[in-house]
Amino acid sequence: MSIGQTPEPAPELQTLPPDLPVPADDGAAAHLPGLRMPSLILDSTDKVTIDLGMMVTGRTVVYLYPMTGRPDIELPAGWNAIPGARGCTAEACDFRDHYRELVAAGAQRVFGLSSQESTYQREVVERLHLPFSMLADPELHLAKALSIPTFDVDGVSLYKRMTLIVHSGVIEHVFYPVFPPDQHAEEVLRWLREHPGSVVGGSGVAGGGEGGAVGDRPVGQG
Repeated sequence: MSIGQTPEPAPELQTLPPDLPVPADDGAAAHLPGLRMPSLILDSTDKVTIDLGMMVTGRTVVYLYPMTGRPDIELPAGWNAIPGARGCTAEACDFRDHYRELVAAGAQRVFGLSSQESTYQREVVERLHLPFSMLADPELHLAKALSIPTFDVDGVSLYKRMTLIVHSGVIEHVFYPVFPPDQHAEEVLRWLREHPGSVVGGSGVAGGGEGGAVGDRPVGQG
């Protein structure tokens, strides 16, 4: 690799083990469809701040994830054994690879959101060549505002994996649980194509894979 070239993502982070535990649908997202996104200002990897309450035009895809791994940092002990934890890099790559199709299917904006700081997220965006921004919520403001489920690892609270489809400022549809994460962007894409003109509040919660069923505005420099 030449000097200045962006390193490729570590293969072990992109490839998911075949025996990952499938997250169960615990009903923790059933209350979300129909709720309005709160006015929360979060830092983005674009070095601007985004007000979640200003996603008032068109559709926005916000996928929440626990924590992307990095080639230079070991994953927490037992990470693979936690249902829904492993696969953040693979999920980001899937959204990257289907980004143009998602936009063509009606997603005006796509964001990743996690509890890591923007500096940590920015490394991931650059290394994976992501065409969308990540939003940092280290204080879990969104989880507190909407009662979004989290889990703790080594004393740190992380978001459980889920995706919100926001239409005109209101949560139109929720994917939870999400599994497998490396195919989730395709699942979101299928839903967007099947619901080109959905009415807000008429969708509900969809479990991913084997789980159960059930305009942003920059407001200043970060």
